[in-house]
Amino acid sequence: MANQKLNIGIILGSTRKGRVSPQVGEYILEQARERNHNYELIDIKDYQLPLLGESDDQSGVEKWNSKLETLDAFVFIVCEYNHSMSAALKNALDSAREAWYHKAAGIVSYGSGGGIRAAEHLRGVLSELNIASVRSHVFFSLFDDFEKFSTFKPRDIHKDNLQTLFSQVETWGQALKTIR
Repeated sequence: MANQKLNIGIILGSTRKGRVSPQVGEYILEQARERNHNYELIDIKDYQLPLLGESDDQSGVEKWNSKLETLDAFVFIVCEYNHSMSAALKNALDSAREAWYHKAAGIVSYGSGGGIRAAEHLRGVLSELNIASVRSHVFFSLFDDFEKFSTFKPRDIHKDNLQTLFSQVETWGQALKTIR
């Protein structure tokens, strides 16, 4: 079991027009290419999730849950809005339950303060969903890692921290797979 490849979703946590999360997600995916596991970008925007409880059409929710069930672990890309995560990410988290259980997650955040407050809110929600969030946390500053607040240009200092995050997600992902 220890050498089994994991399927790890890099979840883009924003759906708004003009978002930068796809740039961050592509960078994370590129940094994961040399890892011995299957990393893939998951864009919550592609699932067109209705607000929880506000639609009879559950096709997007069913598709979302089916996708989550194929994954062993996650790396969440979370941006900070008003000291918290985006409403779209919170809704995506709430749109599934058992599909999250007993999986690991790492958090990559960005914002004016590195998105740290959003990441802390996310950790509490992940805990409620039985997702083990790892200690390592990579955070990008809108001032230092983005050009004109819109073009992602991460500093090299983040590469080592990101590899540590990957290692922790993979270790916990393998361990939690044994109880699912």
